[in-house]
Amino acid sequence: MKKVLTPLLWVAVGIIVGFPVFSLTYYTMVRTSTPLFCATCHEIQPAYDAWKTSSHVNNGQGFVADCMDCHLPPPHETFNFFYAKTLHGLKDIYVHLQQGAEAYDRGANREKAYASIHNSQCQKCHRNILYLPYNRGAMLAHRTVMYPRPGYEKKCVDCHRNLVHVDRPAYNFKKDCDPYRAARI
Repeated sequence: MKKVLTPLLWVAVGIIVGFPVFSLTYYTMVRTSTPLFCATCHEIQPAYDAWKTSSHVNNGQGFVADCMDCHLPPPHETFNFFYAKTLHGLKDIYVHLQQGAEAYDRGANREKAYASIHNSQCQKCHRNILYLPYNRGAMLAHRTVMYPRPGYEKKCVDCHRNLVHVDRPAYNFKKDCDPYRAARI
């Protein structure tokens, strides 16, 4: 009888301990995976504001690409995803607490982000980039990225560098504009 109870006891303890740990981990990952959470750091707020005005949010298809879509491996690569997410999060918290918002160099961090983004991250959403019947130049440019000659490898962000995290005059105008001005005129 003892041979049967010992394994069952370990299974029960595993479930009692494992389920809350798994649930808490999952809950934490879901809550910290939104663009709004990323924007809670003062350093990231300008990038978040610029992202809201970009075509990754405002496009004709209604699709929204959030921070994780570009800055992390795909979620189906579970270990790589959790590792990268944890590493980025801990690094950001450390820098925020140790150096403060004033020490954050947007330009340098933007360049690091561009260097870390691989074409496969863009191609998760942009799959059909070779069929552009109305824009032969773009079709040929995309072909050089998809099928590069040795030594001439290019990244999507080489051409699409100012697509997302740049200050846009329209957003700055709306941000600085008095919303009640039109009513008084």
